[in-house]
Amino acid sequence: MPAPTGFSYQQRPDGSVEVTHHRRIAATLRGSRAERFLAELEAGDPQLVMARWTGNYRRGNERTARDHPRNRR
Repeated sequence: MPAPTGFSYQQRPDGSVEVTHHRRIAATLRGSRAERFLAELEAGDPQLVMARWTGNYRRGNERTARDHPRNRR
């Protein structure tokens, strides 16, 4: 699966964090969630972290799972 790209974030003066994907708002994090997100950014790959926090990290494998014999009906 290719690495995620196109994510960026902006920290607001009120402490919230806005995560965008290709210039569209993907998530707004506030309070303790924003703090955990910023701490995780420092520790890992920023693009992967932002993809995971916005829910955009599962792209590409849905078709494979859908076509698996166990999931067919």
